[in-house]
Amino acid sequence: MKKLWQTTAPLDAAVEAYTVGEDPALDARLLRCEVLGSLAHACGLARIGVLTPGQLEDLRRELVALLSSAAGFTISREQEDVHTAVEQALTRALGETGARIHAGRSRNDQVQADLRLHLKDRLLELHAQAGAAAAAWQAFAERFRDRTIPGYSHLQRAMPTTLGHWAASHVEALVEGQATLRRAYEEADSCPLGSAAGYGVMLPLDRAYVAKLLGFSRVQRNTLRVQSSRPRLEAAVVAALALVARDLGVLAWDLSLYSSAEFGFLKLDDSFTTGSSLMPQKKNPDVAELTRARAALFPGWVSQLLAIGALPSGYHRDYQLTKGPLFAALDEAGRMLDMAARLPGSLRVREDRCAAAVTEDLLATHEAVALVREGRPFRDAYRAVAERARARTGDPKPVAAPPLPDYAGAPGRPDWKALSADRTRASAWSRGERRRLDAAWGALLAPTRRRR
Repeated sequence: MKKLWQTTAPLDAAVEAYTVGEDPALDARLLRCEVLGSLAHACGLARIGVLTPGQLEDLRRELVALLSSAAGFTISREQEDVHTAVEQALTRALGETGARIHAGRSRNDQVQADLRLHLKDRLLELHAQAGAAAAAWQAFAERFRDRTIPGYSHLQRAMPTTLGHWAASHVEALVEGQATLRRAYEEADSCPLGSAAGYGVMLPLDRAYVAKLLGFSRVQRNTLRVQSSRPRLEAAVVAALALVARDLGVLAWDLSLYSSAEFGFLKLDDSFTTGSSLMPQKKNPDVAELTRARAALFPGWVSQLLAIGALPSGYHRDYQLTKGPLFAALDEAGRMLDMAARLPGSLRVREDRCAAAVTEDLLATHEAVALVREGRPFRDAYRAVAERARARTGDPKPVAAPPLPDYAGAPGRPDWKALSADRTRASAWSRGERRRLDAAWGALLAPTRRRR
């Protein structure tokens, strides 16, 4: 079976294997997006009279059938990609009607449409996962909002804080991650169909109509920019994921430290640890360590995408190699957020160790501020307290209940109300956008007579 672009010359088998690469396997996850994009394009062709209503309904029926049998759908190396595989399936089933669907499009804008639809779907999933992780950590934080522990600076004990304040910092990081994912989603929310290979098509396609059918908020206006925007979009998405992963890496580092014998504030459930093959007593925080390691992968993927995309305007076959790092980053981010949501339930707080670590030397700043309240300049107060601290001998004693003021921004006071409101707003956006997108895709797959 010939490829979409092939005329008469046969292709060398080694060249074919080299140029096709991993696309058949990678494209398997794009089948639903290819079906949606093809159906929307067919609706656009019917709108300008290139397809009859009957032909459109035949195409819709066959495309929906492809989705229904997705488990058995395969892409051969000869077909190269999902676009060819779907078009050839339509042609086998419908003959000339199936072949008509390629009018006014190129594999260049097809792959862009598929990727943008896939990214919108996955980014909403990841946004919701980040929200679930934030909710789990906020529940943990509020449970231990008054359990004092040392705060650290330079990994040295600094001032008293609370375990709740520490956990709430990771809630806020996850909510900030949701905002970052939303910005990436908004960049993906632009329809490339109708741009073809980058220079438009000689048919009066209603691009805004097709974009609306697919649930896009807008059309990519400049057809040439469509092609150059692909590596930028992919890098933007993975950069957003890299920021989320970075914050999860910080959380993982904290868990590794706080569950160590030297700190001992937390204990991971045995189901989240592994043992040593040599030392029977050991429990290793593998989930935390592998989360930390996975976070380190993302900057490399961002660099790959930026380097591959540093090309002149227009499409280049180089872009084929961006799917690998893009999909890998999406997959790893999903796995990391899943673990992040599970971790709070695996933790046991060792309150005796927390209490023993909060010692009287950590109140030095409290002492300096007390002198300031009496009217002394802070620098004078600082020096006076520092001299007393240096003069003390012996180990500092634990402080049972260090004073923690009750106002937002004070030690141990992360503004719980505002944090909850931010988390609620973020989750409401992703739920609303998911409903809107699902409604658009459901309407597109419905029989033609119900479409407006």
